[in-house]
Amino acid sequence: MKLRWSDVTPRPAYLGRRAFMAAGAAMLAAPAFGLQGRPSPHSTDEALNSFEEITNYNNFYEFGFGKEDPARHAHALTTDPWSVEIDGLVERPGSYGVEDLAPENALEERIYRLRCVEAWSMVIPWLGVPLSGALERAGVRSGAKFVRFETLYRPAEMRGQNARLLAFPYVEGLRLDEAMHPLTILATGLYDQPMPNQNGAPIRLVVPWKYGFKSIKSVVRITLTDRQPVSTWEALQPREYGFYANVNPQVDHPRWSQATERRIGAGLFGGRQDTPMFNGYGDQVAALYSGMDLAKHY
Repeated sequence: MKLRWSDVTPRPAYLGRRAFMAAGAAMLAAPAFGLQGRPSPHSTDEALNSFEEITNYNNFYEFGFGKEDPARHAHALTTDPWSVEIDGLVERPGSYGVEDLAPENALEERIYRLRCVEAWSMVIPWLGVPLSGALERAGVRSGAKFVRFETLYRPAEMRGQNARLLAFPYVEGLRLDEAMHPLTILATGLYDQPMPNQNGAPIRLVVPWKYGFKSIKSVVRITLTDRQPVSTWEALQPREYGFYANVNPQVDHPRWSQATERRIGAGLFGGRQDTPMFNGYGDQVAALYSGMDLAKHY
């Protein structure tokens, strides 16, 4: 019998890259289903955050505006069945299933640094596939220059959407060359588990050299376009949240410094560290922005 995402119970903790540690009788009683991803040369060798930290401290405003709200309320989200509409400047527009875009036998383990615009960070072992493969499957037409992404809008299950503090559904965008870069992935899991609801189940974007809000969660639409999309945070406050949102320690947020960050799990004060340009991925992505004023195009 083929398992669905909803059949899998995430383990409460996972220590090390590929080894579990028992965490009491409740964990021992949990189903032992899991996903496997091929190790990737794009992965960092930095120490991982725990499964518990990753799934209990994050922003997903569709479920509330506190860091723990997603873990508390995301269980209400129905993720099976799920499809992603790919449209716009593509040769084969249509509705694609998660299994079409990210087959289990194609998953890679991508251990990436995550840097939030709020100046905290984590190291997360995602399972996913390059976004470029999904776009090539749909057939990118020659006029396409940008990619627009849209999150599910379902207020009955996503209680934060009823607050109307943001313009939902959530929208993000990338330049086409950013979207096609090998580091950019569609993730469907973390550690060896299907993506937890609170982290963007069943499929989300991960762009590790940009601030975390660019990595849109629970994606239902991908549109290829010749016009630069206006993202949700950019529309709300363009002076604070630019379209590019590249991690840049030399350009402060109007209300705080971006020169350093707090690594979650390392203590409130002891985990402070310097933030590298492009979140440490400069060797791979700096050429994308050759000749651009990155203080202006923030």
